[in-house]
Amino acid sequence: MRGGVARAVNGVSYTLNPGETLAVLGESGSGKSVTAEAIVGILDSPPGFIPKGEVRFRGDNLLALPEARRRQIRGQHVAMIFQDALSALNPVHTVGSQIGEMFRVHRGMSKADARKRAIELMDLVRIPAARARVDDYPHQFSGGMRQRIMIAMSIALDPDVLIADEPTTALDVTVQAQIMDLLAELQRERNMGLILITHDLGVVADVADKIAVMYAGRIVEEAPVHEIYANPAHPYTEGLLASIPRVDMKGQELYAIKGLPPNLMHIPSGCPFHPRCPYRRDDVCTTKVPPLYDVGPARGSACHFWEEVLDGSNR
Repeated sequence: MRGGVARAVNGVSYTLNPGETLAVLGESGSGKSVTAEAIVGILDSPPGFIPKGEVRFRGDNLLALPEARRRQIRGQHVAMIFQDALSALNPVHTVGSQIGEMFRVHRGMSKADARKRAIELMDLVRIPAARARVDDYPHQFSGGMRQRIMIAMSIALDPDVLIADEPTTALDVTVQAQIMDLLAELQRERNMGLILITHDLGVVADVADKIAVMYAGRIVEEAPVHEIYANPAHPYTEGLLASIPRVDMKGQELYAIKGLPPNLMHIPSGCPFHPRCPYRRDDVCTTKVPPLYDVGPARGSACHFWEEVLDGSNR
């Protein structure tokens, strides 16, 4: 941009296995969605570009493949649910036509056969009266129903990996639970790998196997879900968990992490979180970028003083 280069993703690395759910957490602007767009290959370019790195799917580096081959993988093997279904769906085409397009383009089906499969998928994601509503337009559905249509489109070709980018944003709590239950059920039936992008720690507690916490374009902590909730190893994760409202805190002030996320064109020197960190030591944290320290089995923390955080000395 005019002011320089914003490093929206800066050395992110994670692994997803079949049937596994990885939750990617962090504040808005931490790089969660941009990472997903880079995986799928839908970054807006310009201004976005990938100067280096690899995205490996079954041994192939997706970034090195010709665009025609990537288009074959996109949808068939790696699919994505976008956070704003109304913006993601085309307002001038019926939902049946948009779901059926997956079969017409990738499987060469006729319009009639594709329409039939669209109805079956709408039934699968529990849209009432699917046969009667297949020719309706996106604006004729509620937010929760539109999100179900997005899910139907994303699972149409039985992908190996499903990326759900904040799939419950702007939905009420009851509908959120329904959408998450639906995703978990579909994943179990199809043995899909699921990447769940969210800033809501409450959403992932019951569905994720492991969590990667992002801050300023980097992963600052990764761990199995039960361990990260029980005992975080990074001050940022500790702050996120402390800011969740609890029933035993009635009348108390809710905790908030001090300060603001950094400008990605001017990321602070050393640890990017140091301006907001209660464990900061200026002689170390402002000068040395912390690696992802090995803090236990399948656990990592990008904090120089992760032992103090695990000990809970500042809680």
